[in-house]
Amino acid sequence: MATNQNDFSVQMPDAQSDPKQCHLSPEEDFDYSQRGQWLRAAVLGANDGLVSVASLMMGVGAVKQDAKAMILSGFAGLVAGACSMAIGEFVSVYSQLDIEIAQMKREMSRMVENQEEKEREQLPNPMQAALASALAFSLGAIVPLLAASFIGDHKVRMGVVVAAVSLALVIFGWVGSVLGGTPVVKSSVRVLFGGLMAMAITFGLTKLIGTSGL
Repeated sequence: MATNQNDFSVQMPDAQSDPKQCHLSPEEDFDYSQRGQWLRAAVLGANDGLVSVASLMMGVGAVKQDAKAMILSGFAGLVAGACSMAIGEFVSVYSQLDIEIAQMKREMSRMVENQEEKEREQLPNPMQAALASALAFSLGAIVPLLAASFIGDHKVRMGVVVAAVSLALVIFGWVGSVLGGTPVVKSSVRVLFGGLMAMAITFGLTKLIGTSGL
């Protein structure tokens, strides 16, 4: 009795299943370090403007109930801080630029032309960092100023400033984490905790000194 001999072909998995050969999505393949220079200046500037000006206003509010005194101190802190941040970033990044250019000149003989062009495009930009830092500082500093500008009652004004600053800190932490590709919750909580601690310390120490008559 003849047996029915049928050929069965089994399709083997493609050898291209090697994880090393898998293609990443455009989002996964994006190099977030390319944003490092301006992101650092912008995020630090916004957080510094928000926290330092809010802390300054909270310190003044600890010993003075005059809204005008709080707003004037906050405005002075905004202007002084923005200028300080811009100059500090410009000098810092320009120093970094000088170091990298000097290093490039030392290695010029070993560089191919394409590689040289690529590295020049990645050099830090002092003016960009200075402008980003100053604008971000001003943006952050405006939050507590606006929060305190339209509130007459002293205690309510202090509470509104804390609430507005807390919300802004969470937003800035979220924006920074999204742009940098880092965990959102962890970044937001860290920024919020640091800002609230700075305001509490400034308020407490100023209140202590003001009531002790020093």
